[in-house]
Amino acid sequence: MSARNLSDDLNLIRDAAAEAGDIAMRHFGRDPEVWMKTGRSPVSEADIAVDRFLRKTLRGARPDYGWLSEESDRHGSESTNQRTFVVDPIDGTRAFLAGKDIWCVSIAIVEQGVPVVGVLDCPVRKEVYRAYAGSGAACNGAAITVRMPSSAPIVGGPPSMIRSVPTQLREMLVEGRYVPSLAYRIAMVASGELDATFVKPNAHDWDVAAADIILAEAGGIVLDATGKPPYYAGRDPRLGALAAGSGSLIEDMAAVLAAVEI
Repeated sequence: MSARNLSDDLNLIRDAAAEAGDIAMRHFGRDPEVWMKTGRSPVSEADIAVDRFLRKTLRGARPDYGWLSEESDRHGSESTNQRTFVVDPIDGTRAFLAGKDIWCVSIAIVEQGVPVVGVLDCPVRKEVYRAYAGSGAACNGAAITVRMPSSAPIVGGPPSMIRSVPTQLREMLVEGRYVPSLAYRIAMVASGELDATFVKPNAHDWDVAAADIILAEAGGIVLDATGKPPYYAGRDPRLGALAAGSGSLIEDMAAVLAAVEI
């Protein structure tokens, strides 16, 4: 894969995400129709409208790429040679419906299980995070990097997972504020607002993939309980417990995933 090719793909998904954000904003704060999916997770007419636009636009531009989205059927094979769009039309739907600002359009391109391009477009906050492999990560065009190691690291994620950290490390931690969008929370690690975050089990590829490449290009990593990065766009989009961060802190957190039943 060439850098030029990835750059072209970044431009494609960045522009599509911007227009998708405009579509979502037409529904934001206007009490859109809402349905409840399996597991009591909400989906709104805004999610569906954004998904339809992105599927038509992205697959129209790259018909040979696969498609994996939270809100529509999967298309394309699981061939390791094929790139796949992995899309969350609105990551943070509950926040969107509540009129809060932390939600985003999340688009990744995955190849051989690894995200190689990612964009998070956060319309209310007027923030666009982007990265492609080898390019570094940026927010609104300015380079971002993970935080330098701290004696009091700020860690986000479910309180139950933070409480599972060994006492010596837990006494050092500062618990981060609640962030409803998982993708945005990982982006906060990439931009240095958080040192790290836990991700509870049963997130999905579309929740994490775009933020994963942004974090990777900012100097961090997402690890599972085996200490390895997750594999995306495989047979099952569900993910186990994860930790996202950098340095020795992420190693300690990944060890918690392996040692403690969450």
